[in-house]
Amino acid sequence: MTDTIERIEPPNAATEATMLAAWLDFHRKTLALKTSGLTDEQLRLRSVTPSSLSLLGLVRHLAEVEHYWYQVILLDGDPTPLYCTDEDRDLDFNGVDRADPAADFAIWRREVELADQAVAGLSLDTVAAVQQKGRERVTLRWIQVHLIEEYARHNGHADLLREAIDGATGE
Repeated sequence: MTDTIERIEPPNAATEATMLAAWLDFHRKTLALKTSGLTDEQLRLRSVTPSSLSLLGLVRHLAEVEHYWYQVILLDGDPTPLYCTDEDRDLDFNGVDRADPAADFAIWRREVELADQAVAGLSLDTVAAVQQKGRERVTLRWIQVHLIEEYARHNGHADLLREAIDGATGE
């Protein structure tokens, strides 16, 4: 978690696909920055009782989100969740006390890599292979925008969590 993280500002003008990919990468790197340089214990710290929100939980959750939208919905891959179970749908957050942060970060980085591979060469108009219950099939465009929104929202949480841990603030 102490890797050098190079976060590049998205371009001001680009194709839609390039712009969406750049913003998603920016937000992924923001999460990496918010979690860098912390101990395992600091990564596990909860926000406030009774919330199970922690920085490590956010990493695990976003690995789960990456897997679900790109591997399961877009590609019709293995639907087995990475962390969540039928008994605990929030195990990505609830299971951090016994989790291995290094392993969880490796899983998250792998899911990001697999997601990038999944979208390589696809049109934003590509329709997902799997239809969710009660919804029309989404396009890759929808997935990209949704992931940007997901990361942006959770990076706001990460910003507050990090500030509470060591006072570090910033974008």
